Amino acid sequence: MNGRQWSTAGRDRIGENLAAVRDRVEAACRQAGRPAASVRLVAVTKYVSADLSRLVLEAGCPDLAESRPQAIWEKAAALAGSPAVRWHLIGHLQRNKTRRTLPLLAMLHTLDSLRLLEAVAAAADSAADRPPCDTLVEVNLTSDPGRSGVAIDDAAAVVLAAGAAPGIRLRGLMGMAGRPDAAGADARRDFARLRRLRDDLAARLPDPTMLAELSMGMSGDFEEAILEGATIIRVGSALFEGLR
Repeated sequence: MNGRQWSTAGRDRIGENLAAVRDRVEAACRQAGRPAASVRLVAVTKYVSADLSRLVLEAGCPDLAESRPQAIWEKAAALAGSPAVRWHLIGHLQRNKTRRTLPLLAMLHTLDSLRLLEAVAAAADSAADRPPCDTLVEVNLTSDPGRSGVAIDDAAAVVLAAGAAPGIRLRGLMGMAGRPDAAGADARRDFARLRRLRDDLAARLPDPTMLAELSMGMSGDFEEAILEGATIIRVGSALFEGLR
């Protein structure tokens, strides 16, 4: 379909899907005794076109996420002139792409090493006319070395360094459930582990609000994440159901 056909066929479906996700967020927040406004919905657009991404923006979801820096470069250009976008990078950031990527980001979710921290801080510091980059430390909640994120035992070193680094603003932690298909009690256990780690590390920082954000939960498990304190959820397939 061309862009006009997507606009005609997809706008209502995007609106319905977005409303359904927000209903699920509100229900989970009621169960957790939290206001729905305490959770930010980030639409993961990495598997959809710029046209569909634009429909999400127009439906009222300004936070979009991609896993590759190049996709943000391309979509930022394609969506110029659309409603304002807050871009989130939820995949690995190579150090040689920091200078081009950071100016486009509202938030980097995937700071996962001291080497990347040095590159991000240097890139941010070289652009003194821009505000600090909001940054989350990504934590690997499993013992699987193939998963991304800093190991739990190494998280304190990265968090403390990020909290003191110039040019960035440490905002919290990001993590995923141990298995891509984890749900229910298994996912909630992993999210609780990240929350406890956040609480422990926040007590070691000069300003605990540096770790105010918890980015955790996707389409299949964001209710469990909200019950464990998620402030940011990253939702893709539930928003684009019936459109791909």
